[in-house]
Amino acid sequence: MSTTRTALVIGGGIAGPVVATALLEAGIEARVYEAYPGPSYGIGSGLALAPNGVAALDLIGAGDPVRDIALPVTKMNMSVGGKLLQLPSLSEVPPLQVVDRSELHRALHQHAVTAGVPFEYNKRLVDVREDESGITARFTDGSTSTADVLVGADGIRSTVRNLIDPNAPGPDYLGMVGFGAVTECDADVPPDTMTFAFGKRAYYLYWPTADGRVAWGANLPHKEYLSLTAARAIPKTHWLETLRETYRDDNPGGELARRTTEDQLEVVGALHIMPPVPHWYRGRMVLVGDAVHAPSNSSGQGASLAIESAVQLARCLRDLPTPAEAFAVYERLRRGRVEGVAARAAKINHSKTPGPVARKAMQLLMPLMVKTLMNPEKTMGPEQRYRIDWDAPADDELTTSSV
Repeated sequence: MSTTRTALVIGGGIAGPVVATALLEAGIEARVYEAYPGPSYGIGSGLALAPNGVAALDLIGAGDPVRDIALPVTKMNMSVGGKLLQLPSLSEVPPLQVVDRSELHRALHQHAVTAGVPFEYNKRLVDVREDESGITARFTDGSTSTADVLVGADGIRSTVRNLIDPNAPGPDYLGMVGFGAVTECDADVPPDTMTFAFGKRAYYLYWPTADGRVAWGANLPHKEYLSLTAARAIPKTHWLETLRETYRDDNPGGELARRTTEDQLEVVGALHIMPPVPHWYRGRMVLVGDAVHAPSNSSGQGASLAIESAVQLARCLRDLPTPAEAFAVYERLRRGRVEGVAARAAKINHSKTPGPVARKAMQLLMPLMVKTLMNPEKTMGPEQRYRIDWDAPADDELTTSSV
């Protein structure tokens, strides 16, 4: 029987509300501590939740609230050198659910509150004190809180990760700055379809919205690292000029950039990927979500993997007698899967900023690769068909789980 009865969850973004709700489902009292003055709405732009991520949300009753605010995408295209290619897809899987990150955060936060999760704000973690009876967190305002375990769901710049291992690696900058917008566009955009476009100078993607507009995201090559704060400090007029120049010869990229206004433009900041983290836990502390695994946005799995890990962590704490045993099983269930997805995404990243020769080669070879080499069942099947058996003991899955 589990000895874990209470948990402190550090971070209230996406993984935080999910892990806290899942912990309540597992019979463990959880409270979320957020460094911001309130819910951090308004950060990020559109993202796609894969079927595996939505299925994990169903286990805590949050699947339908997310589907209510999302747009299902049933087809995917690739545009290379202006030529549109339909990508092969998996059969008999639910569609991707495309949702604004801010709206996703709002839905998950409200679901957690309704489920009974308490949230505290202006709580920036400083350090911890641990003993045999529990772990105590200390915050910048001088307050403290104690529980059986502490879960670090505090994102890619995680404080908890550094407390677990001061030598832990930080995120790697991908050499691109992200942007998003929803705007009007006269171009012919296929319905229910997300298009991944390799433009003449940079990569972008786009899809239609339910109200007849077009959502798009840009991955702009940028040598200088810019945090979210630094990127947002630069006037949007500058970024719009840069985007319009970068995508001017692309269709519909040029039209999307020209139509986007300052009010519509969402500045995301530097795009990152987390290298493998050596230590996922120490003592009564453990990591979840972007704090421990953040594949690049190329994976289409970042948020879904964070949600899966949050649910699996709660399941392990429910089923294993001690935190140490629960954390060990949790890592064994998750590490291979998340690092496999990250490796696949890393290969895609190299194609987002090709030189002139590589770009020409892509134009020549991609149509042939789509027809002959792209096997969605092999590349995407294990990712999107993955399901968590909430009712089964967590340690039983170790003999049957796959990456």
